[in-house]
Formats: sequence, structure tokens, C-alpha cells
Amino acid sequence: MIKSMTGYGRAKEILNKRDITVEVRSVNNRYLDCTVKMPRMYSFAEDAIKQHVQQVISRGKVDVFITVDASAADVAKVTVNRELAAQYASALQELAEVAGTSSAVTPEQLARFPDVLTVTKADEDLETVSADICTVLDDALAAYNAMRAVEGTKLAEDIGNRLTNIENYTSQVEERSPRTVAEYRAKLTARMQEVLQSTTIDEQRILTEAAIYADKVAVDEETVRLRSHVGQLRTMIASDEPMGRKMDFLIQEVNRESNTIGSKCNDVAIAQVVVGLKAEVEKMREQVQNVE
Repeated sequence: MIKSMTGYGRAKEILNKRDITVEVRSVNNRYLDCTVKMPRMYSFAEDAIKQHVQQVISRGKVDVFITVDASAADVAKVTVNRELAAQYASALQELAEVAGTSSAVTPEQLARFPDVLTVTKADEDLETVSADICTVLDDALAAYNAMRAVEGTKLAEDIGNRLTNIENYTSQVEERSPRTVAEYRAKLTARMQEVLQSTTIDEQRILTEAAIYADKVAVDEETVRLRSHVGQLRTMIASDEPMGRKMDFLIQEVNRESNTIGSKCNDVAIAQVVVGLKAEVEKMREQVQNVE
């Protein structure tokens, strides 16, 4: 079933002592526009994140929000500045000689001097971090897709109902159209009798005029195309593939056929039907704007 371009998904998981939260939300857009917002220190994973999004979403304005609490994963790395420590030890020995005392230099003494010990954060495995973020992202995308599928089912139901209404309006046009020719012929006959003031008129001329009128107002081609477009749209709303752009194009064609019928048929009843037909097309167009 078709999916909506509007959706939201969230996932949270602790992987390798990192508390990762991912939120995905989107609104309709003509193309795929993905924005990733996360701590700058994890920006190395942005390309991988966008690739995962592109595998699941074909179009829409998508925002991905990522937070990472890595406090539990922080590993301290202590480094000894051996050269500096040796210089401090040598200086202490020299001071002991100056003072005329003997004093053994202990590690504890050296550790008190600045820059002898340096505490740094251990290097992170970037590939592992990126993979962990993408794992949580996939869970968020799954929830996001589930919501889009539910919304897509509602859209498909509404569009299907409007397609049924369009078919009903098309049937009314097909039923009414032949009558307009017969009514035109009767009016033409009455008019000619009134003008000529004679009950004897050229029947062949009447037939010729009626044939010209029938050809002028014929909408058989338009109604056939309308039914074809409706059939294609029904197939599309049942598809698992992104069909929003194709549906939008077909609805433009449906609208074009509706306008043609309205311009051809100089008939009040058909004009009223066309008004209802175009109203359904416009409502359907609004709904299709949300289909992926």
C-alpha cells in the first residue's frame, strides 16, 4: 500500500555503553531533502546516516535528530612524560646534593609536578560508533515507516472513494451525452419548422446538422481516457512502490479530460456533473500531495 510523506519515528538504545537516541520526522516535499542534526563530534557518521535514509525514503522533507550520551563509554588514557619526569628527578637529586642530604626520588613526588602525567580520552572506533548510530536509526525508521503506512492506508481509502465518485460522474456523462444530440435534433427541427412555417422540411439537412453537432460535442474519447486513468490510479494506490509523482501526473490528465468535457458539452446537466467531477479531482490532488 502507498505511504504518506508525513511521519514520525523514535528509537533509543544503549550500545557499547553509549546511550543513543534517534528521531525521524518528515513532511511532504517534491524531492528528498534530508537534514541530519547531531553533535559535531559525530559528524563523521553523517554520510552513512543519509545512505540509510535514502534506502527507505524516496522523497519528503526529512529531519533526523541524533543525541549520544557517551559518558559511560569514556575511557581515560594516562600518559607519562618520561623525559620531563627524568629532568625533575635529576633536579631533585641535584637539590639533595646542594643541601648535603640524601633523598630517594619517589614516583609520588614526580607525579605532583605539572605535565608529568597527562590524562586524555581514549580514541574511539569510528566505524563502530557509526554502525551503532545507524542501528538505532534503522529502528527509528521502522517505527517511522509503520506510521507512514497507517497514514497511507487512510489516504488510499480516501482516494479510492473519490475514484469511485469520478467513475459515477463519468457514467452520468456517458448516459447524458447521447440525449443532448437527440434534444438538439428536436430543437433544430422545431426551429426550422417555425422559421420556414412549414411542416415539410429537409430531413437530410436535419440529419447532417445533427451529425455535425454530435461530432462536436462527442466526449467518448474523453470518458474512455478518464476510465483508463482511474484504473491506473487504482493500481497505483495498491502498489508498495513510491507512486506519488506518477499519481500527480495522472490526476493532471484527469483534470484535463474533465475540462475538455466541460468545454465540449453545451448542456446544463452535464455542466453540473463536470462541476462535481472537478471538485473530486481537486480534493484528490490535495491528498496525493502527501503520497510518497
